[in-house]
Amino acid sequence: MKTYDVIVIGAGHAGIEAALAAARMGCSTLMANLNLDTIGYMSCNPAIGGVGKGQLVKEIDALGGEMARAADACGMQFRILNASKGPAVQSSRAQIDRQLYLDYMSGIVRSQPNLELKKCEVTALLLDDKRVVGIRTAENEEILSRCVVICPGTFLKGLLHVGLTHFPGGRMGEPASQGLAEQLQQRGFVLLGFKTGTCPRLDAGTIDYSRLTVQDGDVPPKPFSFTTRELPRQQVPCHITYTNKNTHQIIRDNLARSPLYAGVIKSTGVRYCPSIEDKIVKFSDKERHQVFLEPEGYTSPQVYPNGMSTSLPEEVQLSMVRSVEGLQEAKILVFGYGIEHAVVEPTQLYPTLETKLIGNLYLAGQINGTTGYEEAAAQGLVAGMNAALRAQGRESFILDRASSYIGVLIDDLTTKGTTEPYRMFTSRVEYRLIIREDNADLRLTEAGYQAGLVPAQRYELVKKKARMISRARVLLKTTFVKPQAQVNQLLESARSACLRKKTSLEDLLRRPQLNFGHIRALSAAAQEIPEFASQQAEIEVKYSGFIQRQLKEVERFQHLEKIRLPADLDYAAVPGVSREIKEKLKKFRPINLGQASRISGITPAAVSILMVYLRKISGAQAKRSA
Repeated sequence: MKTYDVIVIGAGHAGIEAALAAARMGCSTLMANLNLDTIGYMSCNPAIGGVGKGQLVKEIDALGGEMARAADACGMQFRILNASKGPAVQSSRAQIDRQLYLDYMSGIVRSQPNLELKKCEVTALLLDDKRVVGIRTAENEEILSRCVVICPGTFLKGLLHVGLTHFPGGRMGEPASQGLAEQLQQRGFVLLGFKTGTCPRLDAGTIDYSRLTVQDGDVPPKPFSFTTRELPRQQVPCHITYTNKNTHQIIRDNLARSPLYAGVIKSTGVRYCPSIEDKIVKFSDKERHQVFLEPEGYTSPQVYPNGMSTSLPEEVQLSMVRSVEGLQEAKILVFGYGIEHAVVEPTQLYPTLETKLIGNLYLAGQINGTTGYEEAAAQGLVAGMNAALRAQGRESFILDRASSYIGVLIDDLTTKGTTEPYRMFTSRVEYRLIIREDNADLRLTEAGYQAGLVPAQRYELVKKKARMISRARVLLKTTFVKPQAQVNQLLESARSACLRKKTSLEDLLRRPQLNFGHIRALSAAAQEIPEFASQQAEIEVKYSGFIQRQLKEVERFQHLEKIRLPADLDYAAVPGVSREIKEKLKKFRPINLGQASRISGITPAAVSILMVYLRKISGAQAKRSA
């Protein structure tokens, strides 16, 4: 019987990153999925990135993951969201050709060394006491492994809804996974019920685009991956339209036929991406809601009307769609539907995404309560890395809140939990000015290299990039310009104050009216600085005061993060702490004081008491060993 280092259950966005990470780190890896023709299938809208999500994709790329390269290879339109705002909240987004993405990811997975694929239904985990040792398939075949990563998407106890009709399924046309959910519940895992949904797909040939608002991509388009040099594919437009009073009345007249409002769906839905029924009821004062029409491919006839997620009956969906400007003659190719699925309460996981109840078992993606391709892929990457590290007997990989958006995502889930589908936003990130999209490679590539995911050549390029940025900063600090006529003429043209004394390029760049283009005009040496280095230098100079303030906050944050809590610490013996807090600490088993401080109900006073108690027992242990 063959034994693998890592088995990954699932072939969605989380499963792909988990399997590729483990295989690329040198582990013998098996990807098990019921259908091997849907590797990387985009079940919802055909897009990657967005506010907060683009940062996740950039970080996946910096660590050695695949999603960013796939987006660049298959993207049809690229835009920087929040481009008019500061760099802390700017986020990349791309429209994707759904079929190209599927083909790309399938090709990458199938050609990856150390990675095998198996078409099967996994019905149970093989356990040795409190440790997973493999899987069992529907054919009763047992396959052994050192670690297992479960990435089931919406398939865990999935239930599909179209109107008041409902039936088991993980996705339309594909069966749900029942056995794994039942086994997890039997082993003590708390399961929650979450709900998501998808929009009807429209026939592009039946849409009157002349009545819609065009939204083009950026020129020139900016890629996701730090390794992509150009985006040669033709850019295509998206279009915008809106619902109206007639649309809203059609929905109100049929709420009794909506499973959401008829009481059939009892699970918690996505607050930040609600169904159109939810929008009409909860935002009844709004006269219209935006519908963003996204093409699904260069040659695909399907268009995704983002903003019209629904589980209403098919005939109601058609009436609703045809009430919208530009869609009066629209034909629906695929009807929308809602889906309920099981979620494992994510505080039952360590920050490595290993479960607390079963050793060597890792969970990633929607099973942990998230929604979105990007959140799933980020978790898959971390789970796959940690499964590989465990199989190799190496130290675990943990990202904290000060290092990355991925760290915030996982810390939120494992420390605070979630009562609704979790979606990443820039507003969730305390230190977003220092963990931006543009510097993800500078922050995380070394960690990817140390883990064995990033090749040495790429790591050397990032180190070279860091040196170039450092040189640019030195140049700005040490180069001065005098108040000459030519200099002041340039400043006047930029509506900036003229010089009265010798001034450094750095001080000039701090001026809000000036950018690095002006600096190049003032200094021949600055003209030699590459664009990537000048961009980073400009951000660091213009936001230096804010960045320094956040760095000091990070120092205080990391102080608590460095104080480890023993896994076997007897919280009942800690004096001066309430019984409620002791019970919470015993239940959550935080790995350090920082994580303990973020658990709901844990007071600053309790954290201080814990710190003193740790010093006391550490001193006692030192005396005994002496």
